[in-house]
Amino acid sequence: MRNRRAFIQTAAGVAAGAAFAGSKLLDAQAPGRRIVQVGGKRVKVIDAHAHASIAEVADVIKGTPLERFARGGGRPLGPDRIEELDKRGIDIQALDINTFWWYGTADRELATKIVRVHDDGLAAWVKAHPDRFVAFSSPALQFPDLAAQQIEYAVKTLGMKGVAVGGHVDGEPLSMPKYDVFWAKVQELGVMVFMHPNNAENVVKKDGLAGVGNLGNIIGNPLETGVFLTHLIFDGTLDKFPGLRVCGAHAGGYLPSYFGRTDVACYVRQNAKCVNKKHPREYLHEQILADSMVFTPEAIRHLVAEMGPTQVVYGTDIPLVWPDTIDSILQAEITDAQKEMILGGNLVKLLKL
Repeated sequence: MRNRRAFIQTAAGVAAGAAFAGSKLLDAQAPGRRIVQVGGKRVKVIDAHAHASIAEVADVIKGTPLERFARGGGRPLGPDRIEELDKRGIDIQALDINTFWWYGTADRELATKIVRVHDDGLAAWVKAHPDRFVAFSSPALQFPDLAAQQIEYAVKTLGMKGVAVGGHVDGEPLSMPKYDVFWAKVQELGVMVFMHPNNAENVVKKDGLAGVGNLGNIIGNPLETGVFLTHLIFDGTLDKFPGLRVCGAHAGGYLPSYFGRTDVACYVRQNAKCVNKKHPREYLHEQILADSMVFTPEAIRHLVAEMGPTQVVYGTDIPLVWPDTIDSILQAEITDAQKEMILGGNLVKLLKL
């Protein structure tokens, strides 16, 4: 079995000089850094989907029921992170804290401290590497009013560029009216939301995805994302807050690839009881985005065909082990302009870089 580093290096497709129709990869000017070109032009590559942990949170949760999360998923930031970006050809990476283990379990005081140490830690890393990283705040959504305050501080004081959320809060969909105060603040701040799932524990019965194959991740994660985004459509959240731009991790889950049923449900199912004001596909083309984590050129082409080129952004899930999609984007049967948009152009606009 190849080790983790070898797998990532292979999946990243770092061989210099590889050429594709309409796209070319050249050796980096700096040793070990890949330069990505489309149509003979260097393009900026921005990663919307990456995770980190902040070691100082261990002191905050020591002696509490959350102490088992002290390692924070084992995703510390260090020089190896920058080396990985260079090998893949990534210019800027957006960082977040995910799994959202403080949802529903931390009281208001503890949740305040957890999010503050996370946000301050990410902001310090970004400040030390301002040309390579931006950060998303991951607020305590079990207290929607507190979450609104936290993201205001993160954006206005710390300079964060977006917000990361889970697919539910202790089983509750974020389309419930109680979360409107949070969505209203997101819209006011004009920042992107990145949604990341955690094994569809709100959808699947206990041990329903147990067994071999890591099905909680492989099936559960895209399932949770699809449910989350569909709630935002059918429950009217995207109508109430038309300025929202919400990106679903892992290519938007199953939603973009099986959108036909969602597209017609409100019109052919009398029991659907949808409250959305527009045709479902309009939200898919305007307010919902997806990252590129589908791993083949044809899957990228299909994602663009379903959602439109403005709604797809590059993502990696670093430091977790998945194939990189830069080469899939470059080889996809889409235009060079669309490749440039996906690799970084869309995020330049969304993150106001």
